[in-house]
Amino acid sequence: MRHIPYTPSASLLLLALATTSLAAQQPPAPRPLGAVVRTTAEPFGSIMSVRHLPDGRVLVNDVARRRVLLLEPDLARYTVVADSTSATSNAYSGRMGNLIPYRGDSTLFVDPAALSMLVIDPAGKVGRVMSVPRADDAMALASVGAGTPGFDARGRLVYRASTRLRMAPGASGERSSGIPSFPDSSPILRVDLATRAVDTVAFVKVPAMRLRMVEGGDGQSRSMTNVINPLPLTDDWAVTSEGRVAVIRGRDYHVDWFEADGSKRSSPKIAFDWQRMDDEAKVAFLDSTKAAMERARANAASSPEGTRRVVGSGDGDAAAIAGEGAMPMVRVNIATGEGGPPPRRQGGEGAPGAMRMAMAAPTFVSPSELPDYKPPFAPGAARADADGNVWVREIPTKPYPGPVYDVIDRNGQLVDRVIVPAGSAIAGFGPGGIVYLGVRDSRGVHLKQATVK
Repeated sequence: MRHIPYTPSASLLLLALATTSLAAQQPPAPRPLGAVVRTTAEPFGSIMSVRHLPDGRVLVNDVARRRVLLLEPDLARYTVVADSTSATSNAYSGRMGNLIPYRGDSTLFVDPAALSMLVIDPAGKVGRVMSVPRADDAMALASVGAGTPGFDARGRLVYRASTRLRMAPGASGERSSGIPSFPDSSPILRVDLATRAVDTVAFVKVPAMRLRMVEGGDGQSRSMTNVINPLPLTDDWAVTSEGRVAVIRGRDYHVDWFEADGSKRSSPKIAFDWQRMDDEAKVAFLDSTKAAMERARANAASSPEGTRRVVGSGDGDAAAIAGEGAMPMVRVNIATGEGGPPPRRQGGEGAPGAMRMAMAAPTFVSPSELPDYKPPFAPGAARADADGNVWVREIPTKPYPGPVYDVIDRNGQLVDRVIVPAGSAIAGFGPGGIVYLGVRDSRGVHLKQATVK
């Protein structure tokens, strides 16, 4: 290695090289999303997913009102494809379903309650019904919290498998302690719907739910609570419009690409404004998170639907689209009764071992368990657009007027950062830079069509 003697000129050269290297690692400044060009007059109860069809019409899945609508290109007129009434021959049987782009212009509607997938043709008619690939994964195909299923370049259905929990052993190791144990990784599966052959594409790191058993003050009751880590280090994934599986790694923020032929390649690390968290910052973050969850918990408690509200993904996208309140933390009380065992009533609340659902104060991990750097994204942050890119919603490291999405191209390069208007969330995409937003107002949730630039 050649030695460079210290001189003022050499010092300036080294400083210039270091500055250039640092600038090259900085992400581009975010910019606002383009103009909104169309808005639905019809309010929805929720918008869980949308499917842009080649002729400009849009399928919308409204889980709150249990219906699938086919909107005309102007977003002003619509046809009911499926609902929960007898008005259509295709019932929205369960309380949740999901739209998945299928072959050509057709679309799958996953109905986990019926363990079926309806094939919707371009005219909005249900042509046939298929069973889900695996009954245990029916909810995974319909839940936004597990990512967005899609088809690879060879026509195989790709989705994240349901979490398989197990009961943790007791202190003696001989019997269960009664506390379920959740894995911290989950497989991305690929299924050939014709042969039902299944293989694993990759494993992704997921937040592992932690439960804690707490003894009651009376010594005769116990409660089980979820211990929350508001900054979990996680991976995410998406199926691109070209049929590639993109796994976004949260530890160092890069993309692993899995092709339909089984090959894999990895992209370089993506530029990100990593924010270090010292002990003081960790405490402050937990305090602000607790306060926000207490407000959400109070709002949920004041609503008659409070204990039954659902939120999809962990990053807030699904919550904003659905327009629902935060899901309150619930505590399961295993009561034995005060002053001795209660009367044995069949199915009654006081029956031995009966479970009562109650609002519970959130329980959080200790500050030392938070990461030393804020992760780049939260669970459920990734979405694939219709032009071969992957959008990843950032965990903000500084204030912006709305959520910020990193736009990553097919080479794994960060090519854009887009600010979505506050109070809105991305519901889907169309080709040529079309972005669909879910925005809630006093009348309900409206679908807006915007341009990327």
